[in-house]
Amino acid sequence: MKPVSSGAPITQLSEEETLFRDSMRKFARDEIAPLVRRMDEEQQMDAALLGRLFELGLMGIEIPEEFGGSGGSFFDSALAVETLSTVDPSVALVVDVQNTLVASALLDWGTPEQKLKYLRRLAADTVGAYALSEAGSGSDAFALQTRAEKRGGEYVLSGRKLWISNAKEAGLFIVFATVDASAGYKGITAFVVEKDTPGFAIGRKEDKLGIRASSTCELILDECAIPAAQLLGEAGKGYRIAMETLNGGRIGIGAQMLGLAEGAWGHAVKHAKERKQFGKPIAEFQAMQFQLAEMATEIEAARLLVYNAARLKDGGQEFRKEAAMCKYYAAQMAERVASLAVEVLGGAGFVTESPVEKLYRDAKIGKIYEGTSFMQLAAIAKAVL
Repeated sequence: MKPVSSGAPITQLSEEETLFRDSMRKFARDEIAPLVRRMDEEQQMDAALLGRLFELGLMGIEIPEEFGGSGGSFFDSALAVETLSTVDPSVALVVDVQNTLVASALLDWGTPEQKLKYLRRLAADTVGAYALSEAGSGSDAFALQTRAEKRGGEYVLSGRKLWISNAKEAGLFIVFATVDASAGYKGITAFVVEKDTPGFAIGRKEDKLGIRASSTCELILDECAIPAAQLLGEAGKGYRIAMETLNGGRIGIGAQMLGLAEGAWGHAVKHAKERKQFGKPIAEFQAMQFQLAEMATEIEAARLLVYNAARLKDGGQEFRKEAAMCKYYAAQMAERVASLAVEVLGGAGFVTESPVEKLYRDAKIGKIYEGTSFMQLAAIAKAVL
């Protein structure tokens, strides 16, 4: 899919992008929306829905057609995440992690053999997960303790990973470990680990505030031996791989929060036009109009930041500052807009039957994962000061 022509507004979509977005809207409305409440209550992604994500090519958006993917752009991935998030950010997260983290890491750093072997699987039927965080390494991601010891033609991994999205459904993991703890970040190395590898296990599944249909689990590596051919990039290059991949991933989270806010705003507007008080719809009261207008303005500002960062990435330009800005602002905005949407609906928005109640819970994670808001501010400050 081609980006819009040079000089066009950042938010203007090409004809092909518009068709793609519209197809995602229909899919989200017709096939995801009826499942949202049950998946949230059961904390379980619907298996048939997961299969549909593969059928529609959403799990391999940027993967080249030669590997069975859709051959799209990074912007297409962000657009899909945004659109799906208007209905369910949990489903969007599965698509986001698959495309902006796992497939992206393999596309940028995989050997020809790794691409042939793993990208086909990711596009066809295998969910991917990205395993960086540990109990003692969150914002300080490279204080990780997972070890990788070279033994002949293998690397043996031992350690634990926490808060790994997609872990329950995943069959393929990008795992970060250190080959030399004394070397600091220069010892960090990335590996491709398959779920059925002896010594690898999925641990406890977290019971979360929001995005409950998306699994978040612990990973346990106990003398997990993998062939040296499954090292991603080079030994000691894991820091660079993680940072470059996460910069793109932050745009994906920005898109998720943008879509979430759009969904919450849509519910708020619909309710304001239908709910009558003092003989007229509450949307006719200036106080309500101003509140909805402010929400719409903040959503548009986030859209500009997200789309700009995604366009820069596709154009091969520097985008780290813009990625941090879009994630920071979109996360702040989404929580605020979702909260206001609950208030617009009043009591109807506070009950679990209301979609805005769920979106409000889902919004909180935007300030936390793939780099907290504080870490985004630190990155922005470093870039501008």
